[in-house]
Amino acid sequence: MFDWVLSVIEGWGYPGIFFLMLAENVFPPIPSEVIMPLAGYLAATGKLSFLPTVLIGTIGSVLGTSLWYFIGAWIGAARLKRWSARHGRLLTVSPSDIDNAQAWFDRHGGKAVLIGRMIPAVRTLISVPAGVARMPFGRFLAFTVGGSLLWTTLLASAGLALEANYHRVADVIDPLSKLVVVTVVLVYLYRVITWKPH
Repeated sequence: MFDWVLSVIEGWGYPGIFFLMLAENVFPPIPSEVIMPLAGYLAATGKLSFLPTVLIGTIGSVLGTSLWYFIGAWIGAARLKRWSARHGRLLTVSPSDIDNAQAWFDRHGGKAVLIGRMIPAVRTLISVPAGVARMPFGRFLAFTVGGSLLWTTLLASAGLALEANYHRVADVIDPLSKLVVVTVVLVYLYRVITWKPH
């Protein structure tokens, strides 16, 4: 994966970073924990400039995750409640869970979006409840840009600082990312198995 990501960024430059970060947020095939340290490493070698690298990575990330916000807004709470009434076990939520989640999101949604942008698997999924809860798009965008900018800067900075040893970033973060994804899947399966309507 490293070699392929490196070849895309080296071959396409900034559009390659944009494409990879957009794809990572639309359908996460490659984690940003691999993309941005590699881009930071290329900035360290002088093949890219650091600031445009971070900005392009952030723009790709924000556009990708915004798609999920609009999908959540299109689904809406009413439709989601109807689906949960019919398919509660697969969704692992009941209509009352959706009401409670909306109330929670109304109170804490900004923090959830900001912090969620830095957590693997959650970074894409957090946009859906934001859309369902009809969080004002300007507010969603502000927290998404803030969280994405911070995360891409940290990852690119790690690649920049480590230069030829950039792979150490992924050696640490990539296994943690996979652990988070596996945990999310296991929690979902547990909820499907133990789910009871209420």
